[in-house]
Amino acid sequence: MTSLTALAGRTFGAIPPPALVLLDIVSVQLGSALAKHLFGAVGSFGTVALRLFFAAAVLMLLWRPSPRSNRRTWTVVLGYGVVLGLMNLCFYLALARIPLGIAVTIDFLGPLAVALAGSRRWLDACWAVLAAGGVVLLTEGGGALNLVGLLFAIAAGACWGLYILVGAALGRQTTEGEGLALGMAVGALVAVPFGVAESGTALIRPWVLTAGLGVALLSSVIPYSLDLEALRKMPPRVFSILMSLEPAMAALIGLIVLRESLRWVQWIAVLCVVAASVGATRGARPDA
Repeated sequence: MTSLTALAGRTFGAIPPPALVLLDIVSVQLGSALAKHLFGAVGSFGTVALRLFFAAAVLMLLWRPSPRSNRRTWTVVLGYGVVLGLMNLCFYLALARIPLGIAVTIDFLGPLAVALAGSRRWLDACWAVLAAGGVVLLTEGGGALNLVGLLFAIAAGACWGLYILVGAALGRQTTEGEGLALGMAVGALVAVPFGVAESGTALIRPWVLTAGLGVALLSSVIPYSLDLEALRKMPPRVFSILMSLEPAMAALIGLIVLRESLRWVQWIAVLCVVAASVGATRGARPDA
């Protein structure tokens, strides 16, 4: 197990930070598409419970973190886990009511707020404004959207913004994946009671457990590991701007996997978001 974690650490360490973020985006959106297929069987809460439970189990076995940490580290770990659990609960409640591309776009308001708050360059602000215009356009022309779903997506976005900031602190306070494993365990403790209350014994059906493990790997284990490695190598502002590719990937995955098509104005919005991300990435200083 030690050699496996060392190999994972060396592999992630050899990947450039922008590529880590791109791999994160693809993995988490494939996981979201798979999760949406589980909603009919175990609901939103049940799906989140399976995702975080299996993710915590895998990461705890992989990293075997020591609980012996100082108070400051545990404060960050607990904050990370609570934010993680709430973010996933809110996002899946939104995903059950609105299309994947729309949910992720509204969710992106959180990282966008982090990017705007942390920017000291006018050019970065322009790219962020362009991305915000894309967010507005992507919600237009899609017919009546579920208001509750939109509110849950906004709440998930707020948690996502906090997740970026707390995740950066977790990366500074812990080494490798130990803090992530402990934080994921805390997130599971937040989410599992909701899932059990909603779905009960439906959670232990073999095919549900298998799908839940797949969601955990794609949506949590792989992307959050990539997140922490990327946040160790770049500031939260740059990370947030790169994450502007998330709505575009979500729209593509939604179209290909879930058959959730977008209208032409929404595809223009996707291009705006992509252009903002590319421009911000090219304009970022190497040491930013």
